[in-house]
Amino acid sequence: QVQLQESGPGLVKPSQTLSLTCTVSGGSITTNDYWWSWIRQPPGKGLEWIGSVNYGGSTYYSPSLKSRTSISRDTSKNQFTLQLSSVTPEDAAVYYCARGSGSSWSNFGSWGQGTQVTVAS
Repeated sequence: QVQLQESGPGLVKPSQTLSLTCTVSGGSITTNDYWWSWIRQPPGKGLEWIGSVNYGGSTYYSPSLKSRTSISRDTSKNQFTLQLSSVTPEDAAVYYCARGSGSSWSNFGSWGQGTQVTVAS
């Protein structure tokens, strides 16, 4: 019943900031005990967890991306956002938002359809 939809520019220039928004319907991002996450999949590679925000606004980030990543919420719009700064071509990927967190992908019960982000000048 919970639906997630990614949106944002599909093309970002090197050194600029990637900004994406996830709009949630059918459930509230402030519901107790839920985490909301960003994940990406580069071409030909596996899924990579980027970071998460929970119902109260607490955040966790992948150690490899922490210095460049910011996840925030807009509870009035039932949205959460991703900002990834100083992008390079290695950041090109399909980016997903999802509900859930933890050590297994099976803990992520709802996913958006994904959005392709290209990094090029």
